[in-house]
Amino acid sequence: MSKDGAAIEDDPSLKGLGNYDLIEVVKKRWGEKVACISIGPAGEMRLAAASIACTDMEMHPTRHAGRGGVGAVMGSKGVKLIVLDDEGCKVREPKEPEKLKAANKVWVEGLKKHPVTGGGLPNYGTNVLTNIINESGGFPTFNFQRGQFEGASKISGETCAALETQRGGLATHGCHRGCVIQCSGIYNDAKGNYVSKQPEYETVWAHGANCGIDDMDAIALLDRLDDDIGLDTIDMGAAIGVAMEAGLIKFGDKEGAIDLVRQVGKGTPLGRIIGSGAATVAKVFGVERAPVVKGQALPAYDPRAIMGIGVTYATTPMGADHTAGYAIATNILKCGGFVDPLKPEGQIELSRNLQIATAAIDATGMCLFIAFAVLDQPETFQALIDMINAFYGLSLTGDDVTALGKSILKTERDFNKAAGFTKEMDRLPNYFKREAVAPHNVTFQVKDEDLDRVFNW
Repeated sequence: MSKDGAAIEDDPSLKGLGNYDLIEVVKKRWGEKVACISIGPAGEMRLAAASIACTDMEMHPTRHAGRGGVGAVMGSKGVKLIVLDDEGCKVREPKEPEKLKAANKVWVEGLKKHPVTGGGLPNYGTNVLTNIINESGGFPTFNFQRGQFEGASKISGETCAALETQRGGLATHGCHRGCVIQCSGIYNDAKGNYVSKQPEYETVWAHGANCGIDDMDAIALLDRLDDDIGLDTIDMGAAIGVAMEAGLIKFGDKEGAIDLVRQVGKGTPLGRIIGSGAATVAKVFGVERAPVVKGQALPAYDPRAIMGIGVTYATTPMGADHTAGYAIATNILKCGGFVDPLKPEGQIELSRNLQIATAAIDATGMCLFIAFAVLDQPETFQALIDMINAFYGLSLTGDDVTALGKSILKTERDFNKAAGFTKEMDRLPNYFKREAVAPHNVTFQVKDEDLDRVFNW
């Protein structure tokens, strides 16, 4: 796609290529000033954990639309690669440039002065959460059997950043041009060779603590393989964790985990099972303890030790999506107030309000991480509204933003209802109510009837 429009080409030679080899073909054919959206072999095989890769500033296929099996949808349409060339394209102009400039100044200052968006994230990336969540007792370990991992310090954001700096990589880096927060990085091996982007917190947890692996190099390689094959790292780590509980390999077997991911890329029978996600792996191998909601794997926070995120997991229309209402902000990081993560009181209202706000933020195209500053700084929230109004010539208010979020959620839930989803699907697996998790020895205590009123506004 370019300024001249879109052209569709049939190219069988691209079939079966991993995303990294695919981008090398792109460089030779279209140069290095384009952007790409692509799928790997997992998407071509239409596996449920398949992702869609987007290239970063270095033209590595490391930024993935990972959840929900979107890579399988792209594969079902026979689309392997979309090349975007913006040479000669005009930039959209704001309706009120001076107002946009003024609002943007307040906006950037707000992000830079907040301790999360201006400190923790740029210094250590999203993996800054590993030590924090492990200390809270909500770091799922051994397929959600425990809430703390003995090897957490070996795979923490602090450890990862030190390794990146030592090996000539980058501990602070933007995932795209113009990023203010700079929470990404570049991970090199012991010889200084590029392996992958800085593994995100969810990836470090999924392939790390969840599988009992405390080796950053192994986790970075697994991240690279997921990106190349085109797989969601959360679903893959959860699937391997279930496979470990089933006895296919032992917890902590990093070579075994690497082999399982490679089998997905090769399309072996076992690989296709693993690549279909945790729910499928559990069914095939008879494992009751499948950490999924609506078929999608739970992310890196135990809902028993952090009950607000448990409410979001259960009720978000997508299923087990931490980004839909990030209760960690308030339950653990104390952004926008504090709600005790170990008690059911206040969790419904917290998740409801965060889901509404998140739906609206997502609609703007902004990074979700801005929410930390927006929750704590009224002037930063206002700056966001001012920027939107200045760019589009609108007159939105805070109430309009809330109404937008509610409207989006209603549409999503209406879609689910038409697809046959019921309120009984807005639930966590029963074992979270039955099995207490150490070290707090708590179960998920939010009642079903309370989950049913999340969207009663």
